[in-house]
Amino acid sequence: MSGAHATRPRGMRARDPRARTPRPDTHVHDTAGHPARPPNPPNPPNPPNLSAPSNPSNLAKGPKADLATEITASLVVFLVALPLCIGVAVASGVPAELGIISGVIGGLVVGAARGSTLQVSGPAAGLAALVAETVLEHGVAMLGVIVLFSGLLQIVLGLVKMGRFFQAISLAVVQGMLAGIGLPLMFSQAYPAMDSKAPGTPIENMAGIPGLLADTFADRNALIAAGLGAVTVGLSFLWKKMPGPVKKIPAALVAVGIGIAVAALPGVEIKTLQVGNLLASVDVPGAEQFAGLADAGIITAILTFTVIASAESLFTAAAVDRMHDGPRTRYNPELIAQGAGNTVAGLLGALPITAVVARSSANVQAGAKTRLSRVLHGLWLLAFAILLPQVLALIPISVLAGVLIHSGWKLFAPEEFPKMWRQDRGEFVVMTVTTLVIVATALLEGVLIGLAAGIVLAAVRMSQTVIRQHIEEDTAKVVMAGNATFLRLPQVIEALESAAQAGKPRIRLDLTGVTHLDHACRSQVEQFTAQQRGKGLRVELLMPGPATGRTATEREEPAPEPSTGPSADPWAGRMPDPGPLPRRPAPSPPVTHTAAPGPTAEWFYLDTTPMPEDFAQRYAEEYAPGYAGR
Repeated sequence: MSGAHATRPRGMRARDPRARTPRPDTHVHDTAGHPARPPNPPNPPNPPNLSAPSNPSNLAKGPKADLATEITASLVVFLVALPLCIGVAVASGVPAELGIISGVIGGLVVGAARGSTLQVSGPAAGLAALVAETVLEHGVAMLGVIVLFSGLLQIVLGLVKMGRFFQAISLAVVQGMLAGIGLPLMFSQAYPAMDSKAPGTPIENMAGIPGLLADTFADRNALIAAGLGAVTVGLSFLWKKMPGPVKKIPAALVAVGIGIAVAALPGVEIKTLQVGNLLASVDVPGAEQFAGLADAGIITAILTFTVIASAESLFTAAAVDRMHDGPRTRYNPELIAQGAGNTVAGLLGALPITAVVARSSANVQAGAKTRLSRVLHGLWLLAFAILLPQVLALIPISVLAGVLIHSGWKLFAPEEFPKMWRQDRGEFVVMTVTTLVIVATALLEGVLIGLAAGIVLAAVRMSQTVIRQHIEEDTAKVVMAGNATFLRLPQVIEALESAAQAGKPRIRLDLTGVTHLDHACRSQVEQFTAQQRGKGLRVELLMPGPATGRTATEREEPAPEPSTGPSADPWAGRMPDPGPLPRRPAPSPPVTHTAAPGPTAEWFYLDTTPMPEDFAQRYAEEYAPGYAGR
């Protein structure tokens, strides 16, 4: 390196020498090639803060609320939430009043808390199958304890800043989880849609569909109920295509109106919703229920509810944030808010609460800007349930089942499977495995297996090792590039054994192109080197970056030459010259930085362009053979 220029490391590009002010990610090297502190440049103009509102006075106040718009939006959300609250409760195997109580809590408690501004919470269809299974196994009385401690655990997770952790989950696992929730939900609701009762597990529900259809066509009233369910599903899909302001009316509300009208016709006898006293439905857990915490099944249910409810709420928050340009969700406060809502719901013996996409999107589309709309929607739910409970008793159950079948289809999202296949087949496998395991077993098992599959896929993909072997005169050469981990250990061992079996007196192992060498592969290479030297072979070992302070490019001291070999080793006593090709730089000794760069310093900036996917292959094919032949 000359005194006038600094060596340009790989991945760096020279900046225009006429520029005087370095970029924030600029590096400078003095004449010795060591980093030096940049001079104090003139203060550049402050960049615009894209996340700040244009009016500084609004920074503390947030979006300006229009009271009329907020009230209108709250009524729209109320109309969407009412049939969903009741439908989720019925699908969960609990009284409809508990669904309304959870909806009220989602509005008044979670809605008033900080975190997300526009997403709306309540009993979610995604948890209906899980709640039904829990109620079937442990009873409705234990549901309050499970939800209560799930809420407390959510609060703890939010306080220790674990909200962002739920974002570090493979998208394939998330989509597989939602599909695994939606598919059983559709089949389980097909039975109440035809005024029948579901057999039980998802597999049993799927297997019983032919018999359900036969029974339905044999019963006139069941056929009417099935027709109402089918109309509800059709309206849910097609209502957005209606012209003008008509489509602003929630499809579920239109379906409920049609269902009430049909159920009131003479001679029609279909099942309708049975609604009791809202306050009488409150069931505060007692000592007997708290004693159930000694049951391992209850602890498992608490953990399952916590993980699924938290993940669903925070995934929904990310989706809702993409729907508007208002304040972004603060994940940890939102997780605490969800925990507070579930804590109150557990104390009242109600259903678990999560953020719900259907209500949240309705809130955004109605023009809401603040938390007021979601708080008011909870107030409307409370007033309706207390003042007009007799109206709820007119709603056919098949209509509510149709609403949930549509929700299940949206969760299942079958179009995502071919899309994932085209984008990434490995992630498609993870997504499909997650869905199938959830359907076949349970939600928690499916998510855990899906996460494990995602981790294995990531590990395999990160462990891309290219190994080339060739013979040159009296030397067997092995060149490696990429990431050498234990997953590639069989390939490494095979290459080393082939070099040993070549019958040459010299072996050269070039690992300088390896970007990561884990302990297993390093130990195998070092063990092989020691064994071959013990047999009298000359082994030259060029290692990558050190794990324990070795130099970046290392040549081990060769063993004594075998009696049949030449008398002199042309490589002895010197390192191979890497030439002008890029190499990983060796660590420099500590240098005391000067206050400013020297007069001959040259500025560089970091090129953040990612390495091409075929870099390891190109390295092994183009660079390593030329280097090995020196």
